Amino acid sequence: MKKMIFILTTILLIVSCGPTKVATEARKTFKGDWMLNNVTYPNSQGTFDVTLFNDASAACFKGSNWSFVSNNNTGTYSTAGANCTAGERYFVWSIDEENTPSGTFDFLLKPTDNKWKSTTGNQGFRINLVSLTETTMTWEQTVTLEGSPFVIRMNFTKL
Repeated sequence: MKKMIFILTTILLIVSCGPTKVATEARKTFKGDWMLNNVTYPNSQGTFDVTLFNDASAACFKGSNWSFVSNNNTGTYSTAGANCTAGERYFVWSIDEENTPSGTFDFLLKPTDNKWKSTTGNQGFRINLVSLTETTMTWEQTVTLEGSPFVIRMNFTKL
């Protein structure tokens, strides 16, 4: 009887540690190529000089192409625009399971080199996925500006 309880507990533990249905569907929807259409700052007035992902100014990201591979959670993006450093950037990403029961979730994006080794000492960026459909997605990242929350919103369309 103890052996049976142990086996059932083990199976339950394995099943409960797997990704949720929401997270699994999100991974499938992420898969493919996306374009970052614009970067906005909701509820903020003025002109801001924002550097995204410790890489380039927000202006360099407008029109950038992003590619997500869902079977190994890797991806690339290329910035665009004048006065921007050209070239493909690499990252790994994962979905944070904490918020999925509410239907929203964060995902983590970690810059890497072309061999998928971290370029930031295993540090990455937590981004809130505000909306995700088959053709559009919206990200928000909240940072602190002068002691107050400052929201950076990124709007994508699928290519």
